[in-house]
Amino acid sequence: MIPIVDLKGQHQGIKKEILRALEGVLDSCQFILGDELKKFEEEVARFAGKQYAVGVANGTDAIVLALKAYGIQAGDAVVTSAFTYYATAGAIARCGATPVFCDIDPKTYNISPEKLGDILREQRTENREQNRSRQAATIKAVVPVDLYGQIADMDEINTIAKRYGLKVIEDAAQAFGGQYKAKRAGSLGDAGCFSFFPGKNLGACGDAGMVVTDDKAVAELLQIYRNQGNKIKYEHMVIGHNSRLDTVQAAILRVKLRYIDQWNRNRRSLAEYYDEKLKALGIAIPFVGSDTVPVYHLYVIRFKDRQQKDGVHKALSDGGVDARTYYPIPLHLQECFRYLGYSKGDFPESERASEETLAIPMYAELTREQQDFIIGVVEKSLE
Repeated sequence: MIPIVDLKGQHQGIKKEILRALEGVLDSCQFILGDELKKFEEEVARFAGKQYAVGVANGTDAIVLALKAYGIQAGDAVVTSAFTYYATAGAIARCGATPVFCDIDPKTYNISPEKLGDILREQRTENREQNRSRQAATIKAVVPVDLYGQIADMDEINTIAKRYGLKVIEDAAQAFGGQYKAKRAGSLGDAGCFSFFPGKNLGACGDAGMVVTDDKAVAELLQIYRNQGNKIKYEHMVIGHNSRLDTVQAAILRVKLRYIDQWNRNRRSLAEYYDEKLKALGIAIPFVGSDTVPVYHLYVIRFKDRQQKDGVHKALSDGGVDARTYYPIPLHLQECFRYLGYSKGDFPESERASEETLAIPMYAELTREQQDFIIGVVEKSLE
């Protein structure tokens, strides 16, 4: 069996370092907001090129708390991609705000700046008869997603957001270490949000997340929100959350952070090999913009239609290869967002991507032999 992601090889190579880090936490007994967390926050801030980093319990909370720290609340609306994991839009809804979905660029699978501009221009028009229910709230922010480790077109998004006075909260959960015009993922908006879920490129041994920003006041507010709404114990300033990144996970992540650039280089090398072999089979390989350095959190290929995709998927599964669709149901068609009033056909590029894309195994320790086996199964299934 070749899994979609396999952490055993990664952990085996750094097991002794992780155990030493855990021993240090056990000896210190600083399990909540301890020194290891403070050091990890400082290191991530430097890595991402931001002044401040605030560790939180998970990547979803990172988005929730970032939005709240920038004042997003009930009565507001926030634009995000229709084609991504639920957590991005779920975080918006958890703030009491209204998610407004935007279609994607069919090459990058990231939010389309052109479509974003269309949504914002529509908001400004006097005639709002169409889509009145979901445009009633005022759009205050946009949450672009760096899907699959490919960074969104952040210059265009920031230009549009500035024109309309919006905050930009970058969901960089899948792109830790990626670059856009020589800047790191997470550093490209007002704030950047990371997930350190175990399967991410930089993954904890449990849940963990972080927000990075250059705004000192926002960073201080994030620290308050994550810690039950208090700055001084028992003096609660706001309705807060219990969303602290625990010291054990911070210690593990500090060890892994030292290796992340090498692991991402390995992923790019593996992707290059996939690219060469799969392109020759007529399969659409991941698009890489000239200004970006992706990190291939997922290696996603695309087929001419659903039938061809399903045939290859079955062949891989029968051959012991774990391949998956990320994501089979676009957000506007999810049951939990039915109240927004969207319908099938509203976001055609997102809907096509959900039917025609397939992720195949990608992790830094994947071997050439495993890649050749996967490629061979794909080639045979297409014959």
